[in-house]
Amino acid sequence: MTTQLSFNKDENELLPDYRNKIGKAESTEDVKKIFAQTTGALLARVFNGNLQIEHDDISLAPQEEARPFTLSDRLGERSEFAELWEKSDLPHVIGRLAQTAQNRFRHLEKHPEKTNSKIRM
Repeated sequence: MTTQLSFNKDENELLPDYRNKIGKAESTEDVKKIFAQTTGALLARVFNGNLQIEHDDISLAPQEEARPFTLSDRLGERSEFAELWEKSDLPHVIGRLAQTAQNRFRHLEKHPEKTNSKIRM
């Protein structure tokens, strides 16, 4: 039997601020940026700052993709990341964050007049 690490506690600590920021996002680009920043903060916590995370290491995937996020090749090739990815619930935690972001993304795409009116103000 293998041991699986859980990062639900870290997710729960980041979630209120994340939901607040996603809810206030005014454009699809804002949603992408907030998702990247939050997942970067999550990974920084998980790896205690020992893994250099770049802005585009985890990004929101296009709507038609099966998985709601994409990982950079650079990140996937890091052995410490790959090992933790396989032995933890990290893919599920990031998947839930990505799903929240995609829901907001879809909403903003369906209502571009809200974004446009805020830009003109």
